[in-house]
Amino acid sequence: MLVTFTTKAYADITMFGDVALALLEMMGQSGTVPSAILAEDIPEALSRLKTAVNAEKAPPASKHSDDLAVSMAHRALPLIDLLNAAAKEDCDVMWK
Repeated sequence: MLVTFTTKAYADITMFGDVALALLEMMGQSGTVPSAILAEDIPEALSRLKTAVNAEKAPPASKHSDDLAVSMAHRALPLIDLLNAAAKEDCDVMWK
């Protein structure tokens, strides 16, 4: 499953479903797809996401140089940018 986040203030972002659902839970959302966050609720969701991402530990170093792990903090960056843009422009955020 893929989840696409949309807002009028930023380009659409598509993520794998498991990552998107984890990030939605970090934001305090139910994880229901499709759904939305109203503009007035975005600052709180953004704050929760940033707090949760900062609490995440970096993935352990791999024994194999070709086995790259991407941390949740890095996966969250595009969504954080989208939420920042939506908050700045006072726009709702939807995902489907």
